[in-house]
Amino acid sequence: MDGYGSLQKDSTKIFPKISCSTKCPQGLLVHNTEQRSEAKECPDYFKWIHEDLRPWKVTGITREMIERAQEVAHIRVIILNGIMYVEKYKQAFQTRDMVTLWGIQQLLALYPGRIPDLDMMFECGDKPVIKKQAHNISKHGSAPLPLFHYCSDDSSYDIVFPDWSFWGWPELKIKPWEILKKELQESNEETKWEDREPYAYWKGNTKLGIARRDLVKCNASSKQDYNARIYDMDWHHEKTHGFNTSDLVKQCTHRYKIYVEGVSWSVSEKYILACDSMSLIINPRYYDFFTRSLVPTVHYWPINERDKCRSTKFAVDWGNSHPKEAQEIGKEGSRYVQEN
Repeated sequence: MDGYGSLQKDSTKIFPKISCSTKCPQGLLVHNTEQRSEAKECPDYFKWIHEDLRPWKVTGITREMIERAQEVAHIRVIILNGIMYVEKYKQAFQTRDMVTLWGIQQLLALYPGRIPDLDMMFECGDKPVIKKQAHNISKHGSAPLPLFHYCSDDSSYDIVFPDWSFWGWPELKIKPWEILKKELQESNEETKWEDREPYAYWKGNTKLGIARRDLVKCNASSKQDYNARIYDMDWHHEKTHGFNTSDLVKQCTHRYKIYVEGVSWSVSEKYILACDSMSLIINPRYYDFFTRSLVPTVHYWPINERDKCRSTKFAVDWGNSHPKEAQEIGKEGSRYVQEN
């Protein structure tokens, strides 16, 4: 993307319009809008839009509110007459901001002339930042700062927006979701549910968050087997060894897959749900733009966060005793992320 220079600590730099002529993967740009525009129903998560914007229902969102959100934002995105302009305030982790902008650029290419002019502030960190306690509407008499973010929770006003990994994660060699979900679907056809390992599988960075460190205790040992198979992911090792053991397509090998949050929400949830395995979701605190419509025992099996090990063992024992029902939950979870 052209126009990006070094970021100075004491100044704000306005960058020119994004150009994908040299550095963006042109093969992923979609120009034909005819087929997509025929969709008769909005995705299920659209029903949350009004709820997310409820804090500004009375006041509306003013330019002054947007300007004040600069104090916590990484980037500002302005779309004017179909052209995107970016104002960058601070450096995001890896290339989260750049890939997010690339996703917005694809949206402009997908619907040329149909995206309205807009002005939005965006935060690219892990945790929500607009806390309800600090921006209490009834107490302070003013609306909170309007800030888009990858996740939120019940104690925050952050407005959820698809995370960068939907357009790929270059540093970890993770492909864009549109490509990866098809590969996962093909992998599911190759390894049927009944032929998979009859255990619950999780692989990731165990150092991120208390919940993950606690989950490690559920791993099988000589004294106890909670039907869980937990593996630590050393990303430094993966980077230096060609990402040989981190291929997501090769991780749909167990009948059950565990989702556990890290520092906050995790981008891994869609990959876990897409495996046709019955997803065991440890009660999450955070949500992203699509997970609030997931229904327990329909799309996944809920795991008690305070009793992870025994809760996991019960879920696996139940699933192995009720294979038809367990497979259906796995299929429904996959269907949800594939279609939405």
